[in-house]
Amino acid sequence: MFDWLWSLYPWTKALHIIAVIAWMAGMLYLPRLFVYHCEAEPGSAGSERFKVMERKLLRAIINPSMIAAFILGIALLLTPGLVDWAAGWIYVKLVAIAALSVMHHIYAQWFKAFANDGPRRRPAVYRMANEVPAILMIVIVIMVVVRPF
Repeated sequence: MFDWLWSLYPWTKALHIIAVIAWMAGMLYLPRLFVYHCEAEPGSAGSERFKVMERKLLRAIINPSMIAAFILGIALLLTPGLVDWAAGWIYVKLVAIAALSVMHHIYAQWFKAFANDGPRRRPAVYRMANEVPAILMIVIVIMVVVRPF
């Protein structure tokens, strides 16, 4: 049924990797902007500049690259014979992707709070949140490359 996906496999895989790299770059940078934004007085020129940077990063890079990563990832999942659904690694990877998507949503909520000069968390919260995508990325890469189980 999806045999035609094999002819597109090299392109699908390459574009998926590019989309994931862009998504991860944004997911690692946005919380750093939040840390610096915390130090700016609400309504100040610095705060307004961070709002623009955060909006452009989220809307022009993070959101589109996440959507592309999902679409291309689904195409890879549908490519016949590419995934052994009896193996456990794919389920660990999918759970890690779900967790990364939850972090994406949390970052979007924090972006909205900053955009509205709403309540802020301590900078340490944003610093810790910055580590979560990195840890999830490590898990995902190990699952895909090593396929330990």
